Amino acid sequence: MSNAIFKIPEPQNESVLSYAPGTPERREIKNKLEEMYRTDMEVPLFIGGKEVRTGTMGDLRPPHDHRHLLGRYHIGGRQEVEKAVQAARHAWPSWHSLPWHARAAIFLKAAEILTGKYRALFNAATMLGQSKTVHQSEIDSICETADFWRFNPFFMMNIMQPQPGSPAGAWNMIEHRPLEGFVFAVSPFNFTAIAANLVSAPAMMGNTVVWKPASTAIYSAHLLVRIYREAGLPDGVINMVPGSGSEISDEALKYPDLAGIHFTGSTEVFSQIWKKVSERLTAYHGYPRLVGETGGKDFVFAHASAEVESLAAALIRGAFEYQGQKCSAASRAYIPESLWPKLSRLLTEQMREIKVGDVRDFSNFLGAVIDRKAFDRIKGFLDFAKSCPETEILSGGECDDREGYFIRPTLVLTANPHNRMMEEEIFGPVLTVFVYPDAEFRETLEICNRTSPYALTGSIFARDRLAIQEACVLLRYAAGNFYINDKPTGAAVGQQPFGGSRASGTNDKSGFTYNLLRWTSPRTIKETFCPPADYRYPFMNEE
Repeated sequence: MSNAIFKIPEPQNESVLSYAPGTPERREIKNKLEEMYRTDMEVPLFIGGKEVRTGTMGDLRPPHDHRHLLGRYHIGGRQEVEKAVQAARHAWPSWHSLPWHARAAIFLKAAEILTGKYRALFNAATMLGQSKTVHQSEIDSICETADFWRFNPFFMMNIMQPQPGSPAGAWNMIEHRPLEGFVFAVSPFNFTAIAANLVSAPAMMGNTVVWKPASTAIYSAHLLVRIYREAGLPDGVINMVPGSGSEISDEALKYPDLAGIHFTGSTEVFSQIWKKVSERLTAYHGYPRLVGETGGKDFVFAHASAEVESLAAALIRGAFEYQGQKCSAASRAYIPESLWPKLSRLLTEQMREIKVGDVRDFSNFLGAVIDRKAFDRIKGFLDFAKSCPETEILSGGECDDREGYFIRPTLVLTANPHNRMMEEEIFGPVLTVFVYPDAEFRETLEICNRTSPYALTGSIFARDRLAIQEACVLLRYAAGNFYINDKPTGAAVGQQPFGGSRASGTNDKSGFTYNLLRWTSPRTIKETFCPPADYRYPFMNEE
């Protein structure tokens, strides 16, 4: 074994390709989209490095064309979870003892594979399976995924380096061990990069993983496994078991060697998981680490000094990109009376220009929401907004599920800052605005802080520095990621560590050292070079 002290190359964020007309990447992705649209895909489970086929099948359909079949995937159950746990146990001894730099090399290689020969394939899979425009897919499935795989090894190195002080005659050391057991990862549909990080962050730190991906993101999830394997990940380190969320989770949580849970999804589901873990607490070998990023009701707050054109652009991008299906998406806005006439005009004019449709048409700004369940839930909120005397739909509100699950970006005005449109998570392309008197800036900041149980992202728009500072202070706990004169979405790995508190999760900040530390169990080692040979202390001697 080498005795070198290795240094991870300092990472840079992956450049976002433009896909503008005439570019080679545009031609390549267009060809790949059509090729994959005609390919009938079959996706197995991956357990212990082997493809597993259960014969119980689910459909892979693009949300923007739900009558089209992209392929089918095999559904796992309790038996497959048991096999995955056994595979994770079997892989753990050799994987956790592998030097950290050897583990890092696998993910650094994965980033090169992804951004090279797999770029168009991975992009197309996310676009088709999750109805993302090419830009949204590029920044997610390619750039952010590669950033996780490049920055996390660098952060891991930084975790390993600091050491405690030592007095004369002794040497104090600290090492970061993997957790003793397996990590259960549960990933959502909305970000391919989140799925990549939920499994790779614990694995990078030496843990083995049982992974339950969202059933609506299997098309891209299975390609993650392919890249991991091609990069040299040993069998059994990451095991993918798609299936019913409740069935897979119930089975995974029953094993005594459950060491941790890495979760992104709804607040309700994470709360249920936490409760089940607490009910079984004495059955586990240790206290499982619970790391979760959950819901949000993210805000944009404008001061009277805000620049209106920038505010309008931030609201449209922040609220409607990827159909509002970002946990960081702007869902409520607080606008001063003096700005509202001009802002409302800009918003309604620009929203009329927005095109919604098949993501293969690059002129579309929005695709479809993810599935029937999401469509019905969002439509229910719109039906409420149409009938509620406290709300008025200023733009949008139309829904069409004949070919795809399409919902027009919608702007709602409310006279009540505590209307359910301002308080409840919608997770769709709906922005609700409350207009406040300019003189009640501070009072309305207090309302914003108290309104939502969530605390994920938020932003303040103002040119007045005193107003910015006041908002920063009063909204200190209202958002784990706070933005000044910017939309509340788009956190970049290595730049804005991401996560929120309150009902938005445990705030363990993916994309930074904090999250990686959760997947380690430090051990302090002290070596005394010349230990005492007598138990007596000098104070015990006679005068």
